[in-house]
Amino acid sequence: MDAATWTTLALTLKVAVWATAINLVLGAAVGWLLARRSFFGRDLLDAVLTLPFVLPPTVLGYYLLVVVGKHGWLGGWLDRAFGINLIFTWQGAVIAATIVSFPLILKSARTAFEGVDPQLEKGARVLGLGEAALFFRITLPMAWPGILAGTLLVFARSLGEFGATLMIAGSIPGRTQTLSIAVFEAVQAGQDSVANTLVVIISVTCIVVLLAAGRLAPFRLAR
Repeated sequence: MDAATWTTLALTLKVAVWATAINLVLGAAVGWLLARRSFFGRDLLDAVLTLPFVLPPTVLGYYLLVVVGKHGWLGGWLDRAFGINLIFTWQGAVIAATIVSFPLILKSARTAFEGVDPQLEKGARVLGLGEAALFFRITLPMAWPGILAGTLLVFARSLGEFGATLMIAGSIPGRTQTLSIAVFEAVQAGQDSVANTLVVIISVTCIVVLLAAGRLAPFRLAR
């Protein structure tokens, strides 16, 4: 592989790692909330957060432009207050990958938390364990395999994100061009050898991740 391909691979891994880390925290928190708390609008919240499963990536990209674009309500405020512009940046690519892959960790985490035996938690409370200690010593360790499986799926999905990333981050070599975008542009330019190399990298990585996720939680990846 040439230097440009290594740069694209490094950028893609950076975006995927950041998106995975963010989703691990948010997905576990929201998954626990949906699994263990009943409140008005819970089903609606679950449906809205699951939308990236079914919406076309270009629609998600459009929504992101509306929100974090220079003229969007959040993006405009960031630009005026701090001079921060997320469009055509690798941070924008992270946001796109995070949004698109979030349902994978959400469903996995919720299913994992719902699979924890409530009697074990009840017994721990009887023994005097506080809620925070109960979560970190009982609930989270028992749900962790399912959460980790979802995290691996998020990583694989983030590696291959294309549509929303292209709309919000564009394709600037060395700055925002990820592997999936590089494949598209290589095919468009007739560079079949480059496209083949990139496709093999993505495919092998995703197969390894899916095998690992399946071994962790073979029957609890989605709900």
